[in-house]
Amino acid sequence: MGSIDDPVRLDLNNPVFQEHLFGLQKPERNAAIDALRKIRLLSWGQLYRDKGLKWEKIVSVKPPMGVDAIYSLRITHSRRCTAYGDGDFMRLLTVASDHDSAYGRK
Repeated sequence: MGSIDDPVRLDLNNPVFQEHLFGLQKPERNAAIDALRKIRLLSWGQLYRDKGLKWEKIVSVKPPMGVDAIYSLRITHSRRCTAYGDGDFMRLLTVASDHDSAYGRK
């Protein structure tokens, strides 16, 4: 992940993330887009401290080879997404169907 002063750059190209995002009902999809807009304007330090987004390391899921850790953040009032940091980029992976599934529990 970038240094705390670097701006967060979003990678929305993961097909699973796109399928989940585009599959949301319109109000939730709009809320998710608003959250992504907000994230785009933050530095990594601001992201870590933001109480609404709640950036959290997921310890219950083993990250794929080459990824240090997977994180969860709130993307709508009721949904979280998973992502990992790669340099300045936040690479988004999924939009969880409910809070617990973001953490590999259900």
